[in-house]
Amino acid sequence: MEETEQNAKKAKFNQQNLHQEEVFSDLTIGSIRRLSPVKSNGEPDKTRPTLFVGQAQIYTQQGPMPVQFPIDAKNLQQAMEKFPEAMEEFVAHLVEQAKELQRQEQSRLIVPGGAAPGGSGLILK
Repeated sequence: MEETEQNAKKAKFNQQNLHQEEVFSDLTIGSIRRLSPVKSNGEPDKTRPTLFVGQAQIYTQQGPMPVQFPIDAKNLQQAMEKFPEAMEEFVAHLVEQAKELQRQEQSRLIVPGGAAPGGSGLILK
């Protein structure tokens, strides 16, 4: 049996965590996904909260980068109002993570005669 077939047989849909997805877009800034909890029969599950996820693109030196971020909201109107702040917080968090990774990379010790970070191990003279 192929590995793909084995993985397909192991994959089991989590029927306790089903959500119906709706997408709302202003066709300029981004979109908001509303994930409404449903039971395995498709009926609304009012015991779990509706989730909102913002989607947009930010422009970097390497080009546009898609971002997806949670929005803490009770309804679509609130999600639209909180969209800019949630996106800003998420992007600030991404920038901070990138800076931390850069700091960690720069603080690595270079052992004389050893390979430089990302290097091949060859010593050129």
